[in-house]
Amino acid sequence: MIENIYKQLDDIQYGYILDGKDISDDQYTFGSNYKLLSPDELLNIKYGVCWDQVELERKLLNDNNIKNESYFIYLNDHDGLPSHTFIVIYDNNKYIWLEHAWYDYKGIHEYNSLDELLEDVINKFIDSHKDIKYEELLLYKYNKPEYNISCEEFYNYIETQELIIERKY
Repeated sequence: MIENIYKQLDDIQYGYILDGKDISDDQYTFGSNYKLLSPDELLNIKYGVCWDQVELERKLLNDNNIKNESYFIYLNDHDGLPSHTFIVIYDNNKYIWLEHAWYDYKGIHEYNSLDELLEDVINKFIDSHKDIKYEELLLYKYNKPEYNISCEEFYNYIETQELIIERKY
């Protein structure tokens, strides 16, 4: 079933389209223009960043009664605040990291424990941001946010959720 859900994401591209142009790599334009897409909007537009894709994954998993949780990781660099959201699935005593938006790690990754899964994601996230000077890493477990919220509103919402890991550097 999880493989079938993952295949439903095949048509989704990573990005955020504004005036016909992908602005996802321009942190300042993205930050001031982004609005969280609903799953239906994402299916229509077929472009979304990880925040959007997780909401579609959440809907597809919930529609199929598959237990899941969403997580938000970010590095506090007092500038761009690099982040990533991802879904964890609980299935047959396994912990599954369902990843579609992070190109280097696309796929269905299986673990024996939640700690093992989270540490793997953290290590990969830190490794992918070696060039950034940051003071801390934060990892939150979060519930479904309201759709159509801004980038700033999304971060503010995340900070009201359950802080799982906080590491100072």
